[in-house]
Amino acid sequence: MAGSTTKKAIVRRYEKEAVAGWVNPSSYLQPIGVEVLLPDGRTTSLIPYEEIKTVSFVREFSSVESERRTFLTRPKMGGLWVSLRFRDGEVLEGILPNNLLLVELLGFTVIPPDPYGNQQRVFVPRASLDTIEVLGVVGSPLARRKAKPISKDQGSLFEE
Repeated sequence: MAGSTTKKAIVRRYEKEAVAGWVNPSSYLQPIGVEVLLPDGRTTSLIPYEEIKTVSFVREFSSVESERRTFLTRPKMGGLWVSLRFRDGEVLEGILPNNLLLVELLGFTVIPPDPYGNQQRVFVPRASLDTIEVLGVVGSPLARRKAKPISKDQGSLFEE
């Protein structure tokens, strides 16, 4: 995401229509909800986490409903490949950083499946989830391949 202090975001809610506006990435997660600055300059009151399905950080304020929700193949980006199941049964796959210090207390921020889509990052409150399942670890340092042993038939260039 670029270097400005606020980011474009769309807050999808369960019972009400989505809210589009700007959030400050360093302070939008308040103890009881999310604060959004609306396009007309007003600030919404805090939207409680129980009402929020996702907070999508977007390039443009177009709809995020048509975005791809699952990976077509195994992702190439390093991290934890997770499947998030929401309270309403919807499923979203994404990549979590493979660093437990980056996991937020109030929810999870994932990189969505479509790297060229409108969504750049998606914050999902814990209150919105039924389950979260790790599908795989991509780019793990434990999975490094061992070097092939040198064949005894192959001569060395600098033998004495």
